[in-house]
Amino acid sequence: MIRTLSRLPLRALYGLSSFLYLIAYYVARHRDRVIEDQLARVFPQASAAERRRIHKRFLRNFCDVAVEILKSATMSADDLRARVRLRNPEIARDPLAAGRSVLLVTSHLCNWEWLLQGFALELGHPLDAAYKPLHDPWAERLMLSIRSRFGARLVPAKELLMDHLRRREIVRALAMNADQAPVSTDRRHWTTFLGQDTAFYLGAEQIARATRLPVIYVGMHRLRRGWYEVELQMIWDGREPLEPGAVTERYARCCERDVLASPADWLWSYRRWKLKKSLYGAA
Repeated sequence: MIRTLSRLPLRALYGLSSFLYLIAYYVARHRDRVIEDQLARVFPQASAAERRRIHKRFLRNFCDVAVEILKSATMSADDLRARVRLRNPEIARDPLAAGRSVLLVTSHLCNWEWLLQGFALELGHPLDAAYKPLHDPWAERLMLSIRSRFGARLVPAKELLMDHLRRREIVRALAMNADQAPVSTDRRHWTTFLGQDTAFYLGAEQIARATRLPVIYVGMHRLRRGWYEVELQMIWDGREPLEPGAVTERYARCCERDVLASPADWLWSYRRWKLKKSLYGAA
């Protein structure tokens, strides 16, 4: 069924997306309170009407991403290359060509699934991506099949460092989506993000420091419906002396910049501020 639906032209799938948006916003009220609460916290000076516009635009984009992921089950490599364009891939290709693996850090902006597949097609080197295994075996098999179609190798996030060390002779890119709340660990970096006390995973920084991998921020921007542009930014070259937490701080600033530039493209339905900073400000 999934493959049959995915063979429909995107134009038809976007019709389905519009229908899903109407259901999500007006009927099911998909995670309504979470979205409204987080928008109010981040944009307290905006009017209720302005926040509602972001809310609606986010749900439209979210439904578009859902059908785009569906489409990627059978999408051709040429079509994906055309729709996900890398502006400056040499930022990652140059160290890889010199024999140095790199760490790519991304966020839940735009279509992160197409981002993974687009990189796998364009990078010219192996790509290992950290992911969180799903509980449902059928969904797990489906998502692994879609995500690995163009050569990406999926590794459970908790195993990424050991997996890299076991295979360190292979020059490749590691990829992590680093903007989730670190609820499963006490090792966190606290900073102000979008005006809120926010905890970030230290996992990406720990892997980079342990292996001296250059860290590259990958920002995705929506050009129009179904068309994206990707821009890379080196945030640590693997050699510069930095204080603990500095790499994560640079990532947070890049992510914050992109969210504020296009707020409707961030994943507002994910409860980002579950964790509360200690009264004593423990690092």
